[in-house]
Amino acid sequence: MENSAQHEKFMRIAIELSEKNVQENIGGPFGAVIVKDGQIIAQSGNKVTSTNDPTAHAEVSAIRLACTALNTFDLSGCVVYTSCEPCPMCLSAIYWARISTIYYGNTKADAGHIGFDDQFIYDELDKPMEKRSLPVHQLMRDEAAQAFRLWEQSEMRTDY
Repeated sequence: MENSAQHEKFMRIAIELSEKNVQENIGGPFGAVIVKDGQIIAQSGNKVTSTNDPTAHAEVSAIRLACTALNTFDLSGCVVYTSCEPCPMCLSAIYWARISTIYYGNTKADAGHIGFDDQFIYDELDKPMEKRSLPVHQLMRDEAAQAFRLWEQSEMRTDY
C-alpha cells in the first residue's frame, strides 16, 4: 500500500470526518481512519463533547472500533490516518495498539492555534513527578503489589 493515491484517499476520509464533526456539532475538528491491508477497519470523529468523555478523541475512538472489529487488542499491520498530528494521549494509544504507521494532516502547532494546545502536557512529562502541577502521591504500594504477584503466577494471563 505504498500508493500515494491510496494514502490520499484515506486521509481525505479522515479530513471529511473532522469537517463533519464541526458541521454536526459532534465534537472537536478531528477525524481518524484505521486501515489494514488496504481496507478501512474503523473510522471516527472526535466525540469528546457529544459523549462527555475526555478520552473520546478521534484516534482513540477509532482504535476502540478497530479492536472490536478485529477482535484483538493488537493492531499490528494497521495504519492510522488522522486529520491532525496525534496528541500525547492518542500517540500513546497508537503505540499501545501497535499500529504500524501514522499519517497526519494538521500539525500540533496548527491545533494549538485554534485552542487545542497540548504543549503543557509535553512540558509536564519532562518535569520530575514532584515538580508537576498535578499532585501525585504513591499510596499502599505493598497492598497494590499483590495484583502484580497474582499476575506473574497466573496461567490464565494474556501478555500484551
